[in-house]
Amino acid sequence: MPENDKQSLSMVTCTAPVNIAVIKYWGKRDEDLILPINSSLSVTLHQDQLKTTTTVACSRNFQQDRIWLNGKGEDISNPRLQSCLQEIRRFSRKRRNTGDSTSDVSGVSHKVHICSVNNFPTAAGLASSASGYAFAIKILFGVENEQLSAVARQGSGSACRSLYGGFVQWKLGEQLDGKDSLAEQVESESYWPELRVLILVVSAEQKSVGSTSGMHTSVETSQLLKYRADVVVPSRMEEMIRVIRERDFPAFGELTMKDSNQFHAICLDTYPPIFYLNNMSHRIISLVHRYNQYYGETRVAYTFDAGPNAVIYTLQDHLPEFVQVVRHFFPLEVSGEEFVKGLPVCSADLSEELKRDINMEPTPKGIRYIISTKAGPGPCVMKDPNHHLLGADGLPKKSVISD
Repeated sequence: MPENDKQSLSMVTCTAPVNIAVIKYWGKRDEDLILPINSSLSVTLHQDQLKTTTTVACSRNFQQDRIWLNGKGEDISNPRLQSCLQEIRRFSRKRRNTGDSTSDVSGVSHKVHICSVNNFPTAAGLASSASGYAFAIKILFGVENEQLSAVARQGSGSACRSLYGGFVQWKLGEQLDGKDSLAEQVESESYWPELRVLILVVSAEQKSVGSTSGMHTSVETSQLLKYRADVVVPSRMEEMIRVIRERDFPAFGELTMKDSNQFHAICLDTYPPIFYLNNMSHRIISLVHRYNQYYGETRVAYTFDAGPNAVIYTLQDHLPEFVQVVRHFFPLEVSGEEFVKGLPVCSADLSEELKRDINMEPTPKGIRYIISTKAGPGPCVMKDPNHHLLGADGLPKKSVISD
């Protein structure tokens, strides 16, 4: 690209986190605007362990919109991505047409190149956050913060919760245009420092029913889903916000597990039924309840999204022992393999009484590995140009492209 053409290139890089819901979002009341049938609440995970890095560039010299995900070129015509881009451009044009001079939106008509990579294995089954695209494009095109939830929703409904750190709710909203269906931080990532999160990866297989089609079928066929949205979730949202603010882990854990169980009950109530959990998921559920029963209190809690991998919430004091419990009942067949990734976990000894009371047969290789993490911040802009994933020509750097 000639030097004068390079100067026409605008580029922004940001990182964005993954979030895990404790009150689940399942089902849309408006498929076009991506409006949920119920509010939801999640914990934003720390980017040191789980993040998506996204570079977005625009230039008058780009011939078409292009995207690269985890080192490979992807189809830019994906409806969700196109909706996200269209929403950003719509807001940008609106600012330009109203004479807003606070930012340069001259590039709104230019094509964009997007390059995004995850720092976590795709086998974990954690969706790379569309909030990364939305946040980077927001910086590039000058979209206002209050409009960002609507943009992120177009990429992935739950992605709007990743626009903030810590504990985040996605409000149902009442307006037909969805302007009040927004993500909002409940408490920051530093509010409950003792809280820890474990992701137990049991399967890398692609789920047979995608979330989008699964939600649609549930809305059409599940009677339980309507009851959940109208009756159960409103009170659960209030209770969950209260127990988070009180740092009441037993209540937080019980509510988290009940909501996960109800979500999967709705999947079974869908016709034909949807099965996201597998035998290993059920064994993890049993292990958690037996562990809690041994102590006579809720020390650990599970939640499962639309897949078989478990997310465990616990407190720092209980973390070493529970990780050792998982190691014991789901042993690796090859010693020396890295089992716990992310934040280090201290070793712990298990009493014979605990192992006897849990009373489960060990399942070798039942869990592939664990990702250890905690609550973390929302998206961040990378100031150092060396962090850009795209080069001066607007194409991915060699270090980004996979063979």
